[in-house]
Amino acid sequence: MQSDKIIKKYKELFETLENYDKTRELPFQRKRLDITLSVRTINKLKELSKKTGKPVSHIIEEKILKC
Repeated sequence: MQSDKIIKKYKELFETLENYDKTRELPFQRKRLDITLSVRTINKLKELSKKTGKPVSHIIEEKILKC
């Protein structure tokens, strides 16, 4: 059936929408988080931000997602 092919092809999207119906959150939405870091770490993050042109939050997110 055509609908089975569509469901298989877009399985991840359907799961994302199903989760949205339950939680009202999408996986690509951003939320604010307060964390405490050492001054040394903050300075390193600021240096990386200047070198790469990326915001500190994006650098942290990329590093965490690589784990």
